[in-house]
Amino acid sequence: QLQLAQSGGGLVQPGGSLRLSCAASGRALNTYWLGWIRQPPGKEREFLGVQGWSGPGIGYPDSVLGRFTISRDKDTETVYLQMNSLKPEDTAVYYCVAGLMFSRSIDDYEFWGQGTQVTVSS
Repeated sequence: QLQLAQSGGGLVQPGGSLRLSCAASGRALNTYWLGWIRQPPGKEREFLGVQGWSGPGIGYPDSVLGRFTISRDKDTETVYLQMNSLKPEDTAVYYCVAGLMFSRSIDDYEFWGQGTQVTVSS
């Protein structure tokens, strides 16, 4: 069983930056891919990418490629989502997720954080 505790989020102006954090706890954390999914208001959930025990974050969709970066601190088992050049369309509830394999299918991620609201508005 894994627990994912998110922090960060809030209101930011267009063009600004924000970093979300997600602390993972549980057994065999090195076997899990950790990453992020978001759900904009009134829209479907969108996979944002994940990072395995080694290597960089992967799977970024075109909507965030070059602006969002996933990183993972193995010592603290915390995964981060650095969001730069934020746009109003990035407004969403952001979820930290964990799964045993890389997949762009949201249903493949067994464990979810509590979610955090990010609002991009002037």
